[in-house]
Amino acid sequence: MSDTPAENPSSRPGAPSSIWRNWLTLAGAVLTGSAVFAFIFLFLMDQFGGHSNAYVGVLCYMVAPGFGFAGLMLMLLGGWWQRRARRRRPDAPAPRLAIDLSRPRDRKLAVWFGVGTMTFLLLTSLGSYQTYHFTESNQFCGMVCHDIMAPEFIAHQKGNHARVACVECHIGEGATWFVKAKVNGAHQVYAALRDSYSRPIPTPISNLRPARDTCEQCHWPEKFVGNIDRTYQRYLADEESTPFAVRLLLHVGGGSEPHGPVGGIHWHTSPDHTVEYYATDPQRLTIPWVRVTNAKGEVTVFRKEDFTEEPPSHAIRRMDCLDCHNRPAHNFMAPNDAVDEALTYERLDRSLPSIKRTAVDLLTAEYTSHEEAATAIAAGLKEAYADRAGPAVDAAVATVTEIYQTNFFPQMKANWSAYPVHQGHKDSPGCFRCHDGSHKAVDNPQRTIAASDCKACHTITAQGTGAELAEFSLTGLPFKHPDGEPPEGLLCSDCHNGKMQ
Repeated sequence: MSDTPAENPSSRPGAPSSIWRNWLTLAGAVLTGSAVFAFIFLFLMDQFGGHSNAYVGVLCYMVAPGFGFAGLMLMLLGGWWQRRARRRRPDAPAPRLAIDLSRPRDRKLAVWFGVGTMTFLLLTSLGSYQTYHFTESNQFCGMVCHDIMAPEFIAHQKGNHARVACVECHIGEGATWFVKAKVNGAHQVYAALRDSYSRPIPTPISNLRPARDTCEQCHWPEKFVGNIDRTYQRYLADEESTPFAVRLLLHVGGGSEPHGPVGGIHWHTSPDHTVEYYATDPQRLTIPWVRVTNAKGEVTVFRKEDFTEEPPSHAIRRMDCLDCHNRPAHNFMAPNDAVDEALTYERLDRSLPSIKRTAVDLLTAEYTSHEEAATAIAAGLKEAYADRAGPAVDAAVATVTEIYQTNFFPQMKANWSAYPVHQGHKDSPGCFRCHDGSHKAVDNPQRTIAASDCKACHTITAQGTGAELAEFSLTGLPFKHPDGEPPEGLLCSDCHNGKMQ
């Protein structure tokens, strides 16, 4: 390769020469070519890799074109610089890039250029491949903005969907939802840079795609047929932390006629009919209007008496999995439930007097950081059991501290109370958002969404402690409240709030 004017006739004064023949333009051309190569490589990998990764679009459609644009800018800059230099010295010879393979020096330079180009492209391929797989990981989603996403990331790691990639639920496949996610992501990046993001992160996510496009790729509503036998192990707030269990048959039901009778809990998402609702608050806790369209196309509207207006059409939501299972992958356990679980797995020793109440009280105190909480929890437990110093107290300190650090995030104001769970009805209204007896059919006020038909969703087969659990009944038992029967009309969530009741 040579840039000697004497060997290039067009470099003589007065001879035409291209403004693009300079090293800056050549560097831009190499960068642009590499970007095009990376784009094609990532595009083919994404199309034929066996599964789609939405975040690879960041590399394929944003990063690679960005480098390509930078290369084009270098090429233009080289042309502008060369044109400017020629205007300043019109009689000066302009260098021209030329290769004469008959000369040993040019052949050597050509070989090195070829080797360098192939090495660069190989490294580009390897880097793109590794980056592609990194963007698939939950670490990419949870750790890039670690301080902001730490609560959601940690909750996801300890949840039932820990092996499900973030992008599979939050974006899924398809260009439309990818673009929506990227637009929303750009807004979030801007908020993070300005430190103007909400604390806690607001939910539900307004632009999350429907569950039928994500959740139902694994959880088919049509296949959830019959009942599920489940036992909820609780502990009372007495000195012995007395166990109290409730064994239920959850009537999951079938999703469509060919797969079983349509009924039970998953009746709400059956493809044979449509359930729609309107919520007046962002967390969808208050639902004054419900519309049901059956398989025959018959429409019934239920509304509360104090809701007389028509809901805006854009705010009407079709019910899907996430309207009940609203925290499937990022659940922050209520302190009451977390301590019950620790007692069940014997991570807390019931021989410690009132350990249930003591642990919950320490967890629900106000702290400004994990460090402050760890110090206060350790001091509180050691003071409460000063006469019982030993392994049981040390284990309690470690367990309660771990519960706090994985479910409470003071810097983001994130905990169970910030994110009410709609599945069930113990610590938040849940089912009773609609099943409260006050939603009356517009065409027949005598018809309501039942509030007390508990057996439609579950049947209590056993409950209590010790020998009481042997009183098993398939026909169902009335619920026996451990502290006596509550007043009629009182919802569980009116008293239960995740703390010590």
